[in-house]
Amino acid sequence: MTLPHFLDAGETALVVEFGQGIDPAVNARVLALDAALGRTAPAGMLECVPTYRSLMVHYDPLILPREGMIAAVTSCLNAPVPPQIPRKHWTLPACYDPDFAPDLDHIAEATSLTPTEVIAAHASALYSVYMYGFAPGWAYLGGLPPALTLPRRTSPRAQIPSGSLIIAGGQAIVATMAMPSGWHILGRTPERLFRPDRAEAFLIAVGDVLSFDPVDRAAFDALEQRAEAGETLARSVPL
Repeated sequence: MTLPHFLDAGETALVVEFGQGIDPAVNARVLALDAALGRTAPAGMLECVPTYRSLMVHYDPLILPREGMIAAVTSCLNAPVPPQIPRKHWTLPACYDPDFAPDLDHIAEATSLTPTEVIAAHASALYSVYMYGFAPGWAYLGGLPPALTLPRRTSPRAQIPSGSLIIAGGQAIVATMAMPSGWHILGRTPERLFRPDRAEAFLIAVGDVLSFDPVDRAAFDALEQRAEAGETLARSVPL
């Protein structure tokens, strides 16, 4: 097993880099270190931020010098592997109605699939939640079928709707708010993955997995009303 690289992010953060690509084994090492530091956090460590291939560790150098932070990380890396972190499998309702899928025909043409095959591929995949980033609740998902791998749009949209199911670069995301995006839109979920007024603002945790349950437009409209009233629609089971 290769040792990680230690990189500085300014004077108050250490990046522990385990690899260069999107790889489940690399991400598993990131999450294992995140969990280990969470259990044995030294005085002066402030926060850990997991990504696909690295863990950024924020610390106060006036309390914990860089060498001490590296020592704490190294100790965790050399410690016995703890039991697997409890995870959940989430199922989200997803609607692929044409009103919610402006890029469906383009995706089908670009991938030499029919629109029905595109929907089936996206809806049947099992996605791993690798990291949060870019915006609150934006969970970056691995597991998109290779057949749906496309570059980003050449012309980004000024705004995409909240709840949009978007893909690009072999990745998938559920958009948690309306904002600009160059990713392709192929559906929408009524679920709110990010709700700041909820006890757990982020519904799904890094390390969880999720899948989509296709629903028609009538079912979506009914579920949207329930979500608007504050109900959590997604189902979860322990892994």
